[in-house]
Amino acid sequence: MALIRQTSPHTRGAETTSRVMQLVMLAALPGLLVTTAMFGWGTFINLIWISLIAVGSEALVARLRKRPVAFYLRDYSALVTAVLLALALPPLAPWWLTLIGTAFAIIVAKHLYGGLGQNPFNPAMVGYVLLLISFPADMVNWLPAAGTPGYETLSFGQSLQAIFPFLGGNLDYDAITMATALDVVRENSSLTWSELQATNAALGGTFAGKGWEWVNIAYLAGGLFLLYRKVFTWHAPVGMLGALIVMSLVFKNGSGSDTHGTVLFHLLSGATMLGAFFIVTDPVSGATSNRGRLIFGAGVGILVYVIRAWGGYPDAVAFAVLLMNMAAPTIDYYTQPRTYGHKKPRKGLAKPEDR
Repeated sequence: MALIRQTSPHTRGAETTSRVMQLVMLAALPGLLVTTAMFGWGTFINLIWISLIAVGSEALVARLRKRPVAFYLRDYSALVTAVLLALALPPLAPWWLTLIGTAFAIIVAKHLYGGLGQNPFNPAMVGYVLLLISFPADMVNWLPAAGTPGYETLSFGQSLQAIFPFLGGNLDYDAITMATALDVVRENSSLTWSELQATNAALGGTFAGKGWEWVNIAYLAGGLFLLYRKVFTWHAPVGMLGALIVMSLVFKNGSGSDTHGTVLFHLLSGATMLGAFFIVTDPVSGATSNRGRLIFGAGVGILVYVIRAWGGYPDAVAFAVLLMNMAAPTIDYYTQPRTYGHKKPRKGLAKPEDR
């Protein structure tokens, strides 16, 4: 009697790529809602626009590569890239800026290397860094948070006209934007921490920048949901946040004019929680072993603080992630776990007798 021969694996897990991507988008929803509530409709509008660009770019590249378009779109990876990029960009980023960044992220950072699972760098962060380096004036200023004295929250129509100027309207973009709390602290050279909080509207929050602390708490909630669903392990987020806490404690420099901010300020400002739970946990461009993920996350946390405190950019998650993406293969090489049938884990150049 002939037997059917099948190669392993013989069991299938319940989680598929598309299911994981859907969970990530669901977990990002609280952050999107709070960002919209705090900084207006711009992020929501950009998310719709960027999603259309990402899906269109994905379909175009799949067609050019003579691959099944529906198969590529059904894994939702293009939409996840769109969500991460939209959440990272300023709310009123002009339409042409997001078009360039999104198309570059999908076409170059993802498909140039072979598509999903083969890209060495996080596509959303590649697109973000491209825009930050190429168009810094459009990337560093954010809208003030809702409730900031002297500023009014833009309506949906005003936000739409600011993003797509050809729709009409003569909104003065520079008159309604302001530097972020991270940028204010980095540029400060004369005021103490208490004076900064008292005189600068961007630092009007309880622990961090006005509005930003609630945005980061929303991303924290979404990240904990993903941890609960076991979409990723705790190692990379704990490594990043732990390293950022240690750096903040060691190099805080008190509360004088040379301070770099408190621990809570760094944890609840900028893209800290978005990076910790939605970016450094990328299974493709990060480290693969648990110990490797811990090292990878710690490296991101250290670099985030170094660039924030002494670098030329106010927020540093994207740069830190891309730098550690380059180090991920080396981290994996030296942190391989012991495999079944071997005496020791294969760390680096293992000797034949240890195998």
